[in-house]
Amino acid sequence: MHNLALHPPRRRSVRPTQTGAMLLEVLVAILIFSFGVLALVGLQGSMTRAQTEAELRAEASFLANEALGIMWGDVNNLPAFNSAACSAHDPCATWQGKVADRLPAGQGVITILPAAGNQGRMAEITVTWRHSNGDQRTHRTFSQISPAG
Repeated sequence: MHNLALHPPRRRSVRPTQTGAMLLEVLVAILIFSFGVLALVGLQGSMTRAQTEAELRAEASFLANEALGIMWGDVNNLPAFNSAACSAHDPCATWQGKVADRLPAGQGVITILPAAGNQGRMAEITVTWRHSNGDQRTHRTFSQISPAG
């Protein structure tokens, strides 16, 4: 007879066959999550640039309309708003200063076109500024200005 005490039963090794699989899954999940976070950061940057550009366009439009209002209030001095004479005419020079203050590298130019018959004069207001990437942007407004009466 065999003595069981002399020969203990053999134990099978219970070693998992997928050692480190869970660690690999965690690393892949972290990698995917990181790409998602980077995409969100990039999207945030794009949205901020677009919002800034929209604000600058709105400001340029507002300034052009402000110039029209000033000209309508001083319709008898329209030639004084024309490009070269503008800096010598106080309301126009003040407006150009606002354009320079409110827009990056902002410039405002007003061109008064000759009258066509009894229809008054045509005013062209051009507001330019620099975008953050260095490109020049332009907003141009046209309006017919007739003397009162």
